[in-house]
Amino acid sequence: MAKLHNLGFARIGANRELKFALEDYWGGRSTADELLNTARTLRLQNFRAQEGLDLVPVGDASLYDHVLDMSVTLGNLPKRAQRLSLSELDRYFCAARGRSAQLITLTESTESDAQACCPIHDHPRPEAQEFSGLVSDQTEAQQIPAAQMTKWFDTNYHYLVPEFSKECHFSLNAERLLTQLAEAQATGAKAKPVILGPVSYLRLGKAKDGSNPLDLLPRLLTVYAELLSELHAAGAEWVQIDEPVLVTELEPEWRQAYERAYHALQGTGVKLLLTTYFGELAENLTLALELPVAGLHIDATHSRREITAAIDWLPANKVLSLGVISGREVWKADLTYLLDWLEPIAEKLGDRLWLAPSCSLLHVPVDLAAENANGDADQQGARFIPNLKPRSGIDPEVLRWLSFGRQKIEELSLIGRALNQGRSSVEAELRANQQDCDTRRTSKKVHNLEVKARAAKITLKHTQRTSPYALRSKIQQGRLNLPLYPTTTIGSFPQTAQIRKARLDHKKGRIGFSEYEQLMQEQISHAVSFQHDLGLDVLVHGEAERNDMVEYFGEQLSGFVISQFGWVQSYGSRCVKPPILFGDVSRPAAMTVAWSQFAQSLTDKPMKGMLTGPVTILNWSFVRDDQTRAESCAQIALAIRDEVLDLEAAGLPIIQIDEAALREGLPLKRREWQVYLDWAIRCFRIAASGAADNTQIHTHMCYSEFGDIMESIARMDADVITIETARSDMQLLDVFERFDYPSAIGPGVYDIHSPNEPSPDHMVALMQKAAKRIDPVRLWVNPDCGLKTRQWPEVLVALKHMVAAAQTLREQAASLKELTA
Repeated sequence: MAKLHNLGFARIGANRELKFALEDYWGGRSTADELLNTARTLRLQNFRAQEGLDLVPVGDASLYDHVLDMSVTLGNLPKRAQRLSLSELDRYFCAARGRSAQLITLTESTESDAQACCPIHDHPRPEAQEFSGLVSDQTEAQQIPAAQMTKWFDTNYHYLVPEFSKECHFSLNAERLLTQLAEAQATGAKAKPVILGPVSYLRLGKAKDGSNPLDLLPRLLTVYAELLSELHAAGAEWVQIDEPVLVTELEPEWRQAYERAYHALQGTGVKLLLTTYFGELAENLTLALELPVAGLHIDATHSRREITAAIDWLPANKVLSLGVISGREVWKADLTYLLDWLEPIAEKLGDRLWLAPSCSLLHVPVDLAAENANGDADQQGARFIPNLKPRSGIDPEVLRWLSFGRQKIEELSLIGRALNQGRSSVEAELRANQQDCDTRRTSKKVHNLEVKARAAKITLKHTQRTSPYALRSKIQQGRLNLPLYPTTTIGSFPQTAQIRKARLDHKKGRIGFSEYEQLMQEQISHAVSFQHDLGLDVLVHGEAERNDMVEYFGEQLSGFVISQFGWVQSYGSRCVKPPILFGDVSRPAAMTVAWSQFAQSLTDKPMKGMLTGPVTILNWSFVRDDQTRAESCAQIALAIRDEVLDLEAAGLPIIQIDEAALREGLPLKRREWQVYLDWAIRCFRIAASGAADNTQIHTHMCYSEFGDIMESIARMDADVITIETARSDMQLLDVFERFDYPSAIGPGVYDIHSPNEPSPDHMVALMQKAAKRIDPVRLWVNPDCGLKTRQWPEVLVALKHMVAAAQTLREQAASLKELTA
């Protein structure tokens, strides 16, 4: 009989209980015991949601990040956090989020590693008091930086990067895993501990001293062997050991590391299920098949063609686990289609066939049952369009096509029953599933012939500006008359409780659009006045009306639906609610023009119109799987192009089209990058290239390594690009020493996601580094990301310092000009 198991479940809770518990603890509104009790309750709920499976995962539940958890288990927190005189819990959060060192006692000197600055994403809401007693006169030497955060493969989850050095030593701390294992066993569940494998752990980390992480493998394996032995002693028969790096392109020495590692981990008493996901194993298939483990999990949603080879090779004593239900998408599985494929495999393998979702269900919302089925798909995104009524939920027809985390477990159980007891045992369920899948394929709500026809008519002309950047920049400067080192912000200002209440009141129908519009205009007026008082050169309207940079547009574009409770974890307590792109995309009406036009009417200074780019909207949504991503992206690009032209007609001289997620769409295998980059850059250009020469197009990208795709970024042909560089100490700009970037650039001069206060001198020093790589006439001064998650007092101080830094830079440039005249 085929066995059923799960690789991992969402941690946050169906109602984001963990998010709010974390923020209450960080804000001093609850105790550590209260936080840990909430986390324990959620784990028990997850066990119950997975009842009926032969094995349930433990250790997948994390307070912040599973890779950080592995660092704790291995005794490898950054030294700057280990030295703090704090509880283990607070050291954990310090590593994750950074801390003001003025508020803590160090057991020894912080030394140089406390100065390591690495990127970290935004906090979920303003947290000026996120560390009790935070004071404002900090210096860089008094700050404990957070660990670097980056993408978990090609998902929209972000993990905390392990830090290594040649002096690195490991020591076992198995308490968290043993506790969760005991919890599961107490419920009667057959538990399968989940850990990140040693080779992936090393590959996903960084050595700050330039050493080779692979040199640490022998001492790391000693601790892994201790951990596996302890788990066996605690009653674990199987351990799921995740090695997702196996689906990437590996150098020979990393392939050899797998052989060394898994031969060394034999004899610990437990059976190892080597788990891969997110892609095909390709050239690593034979390697994975031959490793001395008791079982291998393959993501069959990506690599079905590899399954035949795996079955033919599989020795009689080894389990093959197939990920047959997508852990990345929100669409119902076609169960009849799956069964047609699986039944011969089950007959051949018997109980050596295990079935599971393709990857952890961390990447999909928790439960579809909470969604309100009273929506109207004909009113897509009507919430902020005054002549249309607000939407109240997902269209009932679309709802029937969806499957969230708990529903995916149900789908898996249906497949197991059909294989083990016969299809007749689930005949009614299979018939209903087939009807839903067939309806989705043929629905007119999915297919819009006019949208398809327009996309088919895109030509080269749609992707080209009228004139090259060198000419455009002169025309734009004549219109804008900006000083050297012009200052601006990335777009958003603090989302206060007052703003969120107004938006919720409008959503719930407690206030009409006219009252809502007046409240938002008051917020816009405040933001514009605030920027005037500071002396910023290019202003923004502050985005008070926007809930999220992608969801806001998904609400207003046909072809999308927005769930009410479809939250997924991005990192830590940060949760996002991705729009669901189910059909052909078009723009029924202008989405941002009225707000931006009102803001421009309040000032003679240039105002930026703010848009999210087509690639980011695509990459941060759940996307339909019945056509290529490139086709869907082109449809979104045409909708954004329409908005660009309307903003331009409304008098906005600058339009920013954010592509924060451009790099996030890169395939895991480098050999596949160029195909993606070609259509992604084309879609950005479709969105931007309708603008006249005197309209300045900006784009923004954050928290990515750009060096290996800089030539593609240059092909976007944006007039100004703003990027994150503050936490990397401008190291991201090293690429410009070997690549002559043709346009203007705004390297972020301070990290908006940290409570640490930036100083003018530090910002000046960062820009001086930038000026060594890029002509100062093409440099802008700006924060590294939007200010939505901060509080106004923090923003005031930071931007005041930023404007002062820009003035110092101008004075230095003027003095230099006089000396060289």
